[in-house]
Amino acid sequence: MNIFEITDKNGKEFILTNERWAHIRKDHPNVELEEIESTLIKPIKVIEVNEEKHYYFNYLKHKPVPKRFLRVIVKYKNRKWLIMTAHFMNRIQENG
Repeated sequence: MNIFEITDKNGKEFILTNERWAHIRKDHPNVELEEIESTLIKPIKVIEVNEEKHYYFNYLKHKPVPKRFLRVIVKYKNRKWLIMTAHFMNRIQENG
């Protein structure tokens, strides 16, 4: 079962599964579902690591945390983009 499936303005389909949401909630409890959705729909930057792995970034100035750049990591599989994880960072970066 999926938590959500959304499509961005370019027609990319993104899926967040129960299993991946459980991982995000356990390891990154300060990430909210709506923040993931908004980052995928309206990112400030997308880094294409390779054809099958992309990083979506958003800056969440309202978050009362020291790290405010949200990075959502997605992987292409079976013609859809699966959300692997999401976490906050100090800055936009490709690795780490």
